[in-house]
Amino acid sequence: MLSVRWWDLAAIVVASVLVVLTLTEPPYGVNEVGAWAAAGAFLIVYFAYARRFIDGAPMRHHLVIAFLFAAVLAVGTAFEPAFAILQAFLFPFVWTTAPNVRSALIANIALAVAIVIGYGVRFGPAGTLTGFGVAVLSVGFSIALGLWITRIARYGEERARLLDELQAAQGQLAAMHREAGVTDERGRLAREIHDTIAQSLTGLVMVAQRAGNRLAGVDGEAAASARSDIELMEQMGREALTEARGLVASLTPVEADAGLAEALRRLATSFERETGVAVTVTADATGLDRELEVVLLRSAQEALANVRKHAKARSATVSVTAAGDQVVLTVADDGIGPGDVVPGEHGFGLAGIRDRAALVGGSFEFGPGAEGGSRLRVVVPRADAPPPHAHPHPRPHPTGGTA
Repeated sequence: MLSVRWWDLAAIVVASVLVVLTLTEPPYGVNEVGAWAAAGAFLIVYFAYARRFIDGAPMRHHLVIAFLFAAVLAVGTAFEPAFAILQAFLFPFVWTTAPNVRSALIANIALAVAIVIGYGVRFGPAGTLTGFGVAVLSVGFSIALGLWITRIARYGEERARLLDELQAAQGQLAAMHREAGVTDERGRLAREIHDTIAQSLTGLVMVAQRAGNRLAGVDGEAAASARSDIELMEQMGREALTEARGLVASLTPVEADAGLAEALRRLATSFERETGVAVTVTADATGLDRELEVVLLRSAQEALANVRKHAKARSATVSVTAAGDQVVLTVADDGIGPGDVVPGEHGFGLAGIRDRAALVGGSFEFGPGAEGGSRLRVVVPRADAPPPHAHPHPRPHPTGGTA
């Protein structure tokens, strides 16, 4: 807006100067009136048409503006040679609004020809030679200055592009550092749980088993009651130990540096070794950025942790497929099914998957599989696709889930 106002002021000033120059030598005749009319025509062309394209004109509009200004300049110079000072406004204007150098050069030549025509009409053949000299000097200076300024502008644009790339790289580096910090913290928590809570629960189960063995040969109501309590303690300890081991498995970092497919295969191998549940991995989506790979990997990790704790499955499948501008993660098992539990109602596993998907504009579904068991499905957009409008807490599948 500030640039437009400066151009407006410049147009009014140069038109005013032209009028003042013709007013200094009365009496006024046809030449003066013609110069005034040309100055008015210049202002009309500028404010009615050219002003709209100060921020850059398409090729067609730029050439139309240049030829209109050239016509005004030729007519005005034919009436009053001093009208040629209008080029002080016109040459910078056509350079500033030109879509490319070619268009600017054509506009410069058109203005130069207009000066020659104006001088020729006003003074005849001798004026043509004078006009040619003025035009050559004017257009030569305009082209030299315009090309120099254009080169500086291109250099500035290149620096701005490089700065944007540097800032983007810094942002990616900061994100990688944050992800590395999160991964390290997850690993530390997994080790702490394994070395403290899990070990203590293992000891508790062993103590309960030993106490139960000691009471096996003792008769009486009190002994029977004690055996019942010890069996309950052992059962609760085993359940707590299973939960702790599942938590350790879900927190243990699985790096995606080697690619999402390789990370999923390592996760499946570790899961199968620890639980005995056979896991089949299929991943044919390539070219994903790191953020999407991490979201899909963590979602698969949470989903398998859910299978470990609740599904009682013998096998599971993990697949990642590309569907147009979306990537789909599907984790299915042949277990007991999800029941009617809502995600997030009793834990954070599936609720965490839902929130991870929402952060990248994705969606989340969890429910019974087509052939029994349960199926989790996460759909996320590719980074180069326009992200859909996503609610921060998308509505879960009606069948719900568990965590």
